[in-house]
Amino acid sequence: EIYQCDWSSDVCSSDLSSLTATIVDGKYYSFYVSGVYDATAKTVEGFVVEDVLPKAFDYTQAYVRFVNASANSSPMTMYAKNQTTTTETAVGGLIAYKGAGDFTALPAAVYDLNTRVSGSSTNAITRTGVSFVAGKYYTITARGDMTIVSTTATNRPFLDNTANR
Repeated sequence: EIYQCDWSSDVCSSDLSSLTATIVDGKYYSFYVSGVYDATAKTVEGFVVEDVLPKAFDYTQAYVRFVNASANSSPMTMYAKNQTTTTETAVGGLIAYKGAGDFTALPAAVYDLNTRVSGSSTNAITRTGVSFVAGKYYTITARGDMTIVSTTATNRPFLDNTANR
């Protein structure tokens, strides 16, 4: 799948999705194709989030943010639990569908990632053994159908890890 953005007209599109978004010169953005697939129109929703990078960059830290691309999820907060120290850190705040949190500085380490809906201590989505390297940016994206409880279904909830740079 190839995604294209025509910055002169503020239109981003793929074979499945097209949207209009305000794009500002000199800023960074991510384009997501997400949501429930419309088999008749052969389309799915799309959205754009701004990639707001921290102004002060500490090369001894990894920077992690959470994007919610799960169309039927409640707003969620993602937590990163350091496997060595067992310290758990909220990565950004409560993020609704089509939203992105701020990049949060974390010590380089291996983490277990969990999302939780507001007011709950139960993990909604879990991913274990994720390595974050100092001096890098990462986006963790929630995707999938939150009603699926199977551990093998292809449309179950996932946390994807993308190294941005």
